[in-house]
Amino acid sequence: MATIVQAMPHTHREDIGFFRVMAFVMAAIIVGGFSLNIVAGRSSFAVPLIFHVHAFVFFGWVALYLTQNLLVGRGSVALHRRLGWAAVLWVPLMVVLGTVMTVLSAQHGAPFFFDVREFLFSNPAQLLLFAGLVAAALVLRRKTAWHRRLMFCGMAILTGPGFGRLLPMPLLAPYAWWAAFVAVSLLLVIGMIADQRRIGRVHPAWFWGLGLFLGVQLAADAVAFSPLGTAVARTVTAGTAGGHRPLAPSFP
Repeated sequence: MATIVQAMPHTHREDIGFFRVMAFVMAAIIVGGFSLNIVAGRSSFAVPLIFHVHAFVFFGWVALYLTQNLLVGRGSVALHRRLGWAAVLWVPLMVVLGTVMTVLSAQHGAPFFFDVREFLFSNPAQLLLFAGLVAAALVLRRKTAWHRRLMFCGMAILTGPGFGRLLPMPLLAPYAWWAAFVAVSLLLVIGMIADQRRIGRVHPAWFWGLGLFLGVQLAADAVAFSPLGTAVARTVTAGTAGGHRPLAPSFP
């Protein structure tokens, strides 16, 4: 194994090292955000079962992503490839659970610094983009440069809720959602800068990832703030605690 690693071109070893470090950075953002919520008393373990299932599945993906980067660093490519097929079942489950949790959160009032409509439409839209990026990465698995960058872009999207718990969101309203968007986008910009420094150019996967991220968010907002989006939000929250708060960001 040591021989395999030593035989790698220097730029390839740097590539692996960068993605491994950033995997831990993104995992720390997610874990740190949710841990802060618990420590600050904004969250608790005394919640319905679906919350625990959701947490298990999403943190399971974080663990899988970390493991995959560590396996590549060790030269365990065969195991990395076999384990990667878990995404075929895991990712659709994440999309379903994430969408269900978005609806439940909106019905419970949603974070007051978010617009309910934006929250309700953007979360599922970005989850679908995450799934699409992972699917594209699997299709392009033999094109390593594309594969690892598209997987990175997908993982970066999942840091949004982490940033949402680490940033001073009440102070950023009514632009809190876009503040988290910018924070996630900076992770992709870091990837671009790292490429420029290592190989002298920016791989096109970053432009695809960032462009799709922005495009999906703009499309989600266009629907969310349309008459249809408003009607859907009111229908989803009707008769629930969320139905008693304004759709726009509000302050307790």
